Amino acid sequence: MTHSFSKPSAGVCSARTAAPLPDAEIRARTDSYFNRTRQIVGRFGDCEVTYAFFIRRPVISAPGLMLEWLKNVMAQRQAPYSVDVVHPEGEWVGAGEPLVYVTGSFTHLADLETLLLQKLGSPCVAAHRAYQMALSLPHTRFLAMDARHCAGYEMQELMAYAASVGGREAQENGAIGFVGTANDAVAPFFGGTHGAGTMPHALIGYAGSTVRAAEMFHAEFPHTDLVVLVDYFGQEITDALAVCNRFPKLAAEGKLAVRLDTHGGRFMQGLNPQESYAVVNRHAPEALRRYRSDKELRYLIGTGVSAAAIWKMREELDHAGFPHVKIIASSGFGVTKCACMADAHAPVDVVGTGSFIPELWNETYATADIVSYNGVERVKIGREFLLPSFRKTTKGEQT
Repeated sequence: MTHSFSKPSAGVCSARTAAPLPDAEIRARTDSYFNRTRQIVGRFGDCEVTYAFFIRRPVISAPGLMLEWLKNVMAQRQAPYSVDVVHPEGEWVGAGEPLVYVTGSFTHLADLETLLLQKLGSPCVAAHRAYQMALSLPHTRFLAMDARHCAGYEMQELMAYAASVGGREAQENGAIGFVGTANDAVAPFFGGTHGAGTMPHALIGYAGSTVRAAEMFHAEFPHTDLVVLVDYFGQEITDALAVCNRFPKLAAEGKLAVRLDTHGGRFMQGLNPQESYAVVNRHAPEALRRYRSDKELRYLIGTGVSAAAIWKMREELDHAGFPHVKIIASSGFGVTKCACMADAHAPVDVVGTGSFIPELWNETYATADIVSYNGVERVKIGREFLLPSFRKTTKGEQT
């Protein structure tokens, strides 16, 4: 077999999503017309075919899990094949442009199409979103917290892989990007072995107070940086300062952080519409001077974890003598919210988010078409743009 792509990125080789499946399981999971096509080709004679894989919207190329699974299945079948990756992992891809060409036996490829497409579309779109988010806030560290929003572990692997690809591409453009995840199982995609994170709201409810929860955590994990949720009782500023005063050494050493996760139905402590406007106006007046949609305005000065809330917390921490305490923000940090935070120069050190998961799932649908049979180019009318000869001609005209 021949390949035109580099070594798989971190975590891909060990991913469950990339593990081969028995033929019987592939047959059960694929669309019946592909199974019947394989049976017909087996009767009337095999041929060499080339598939072109593409997506109808701009994406960041993230074919690693798909290609690793294909490699493992074809090795299991002892079937030779070749791959031409037109857009390597991490590269921007225009709408409708082929990402990958796969050439091999029609008999051995026909029944794989459904499963290959499942492993391609959503990671590419999610990688694009992760890239946009990280590039919007280039000085902010991102933590992938998507697991709870995924429909099972396979989707979780696809999304974590996507965040790692988009994050690395953002790093190539000067951003810090996605540096980790909340789960041990998918940590290898980010070059780690363990998930990051400290406490959920449930621990604070169990402890009965934010300070007591922080004490319990520090007693059990004394060598781990302390990140404390401060919105449980609706007293974000009061509880944040109480924790800082309880652990002044950690605060001074930069080993203490407060996490804002204020519910979207209320303002953070100390804020209302007027005060939120005043806070942002003090630090980033230009963010309020141009047209804003209702959603963008809410991200800036509305309820929940707004830019105003982050700036207000920073002001209070600095005024109390805790300039080294970090601010971690979560709750709906998608592409638009990250862009609004950038406009407001929000002093957020870390963003925990799973909002790189595609919002419109129908945008994630990848498609494949056979573009040649035994070396003769042939594709259905309307898909001529996938033909290798068409692409070579177009490229020649452009140069």
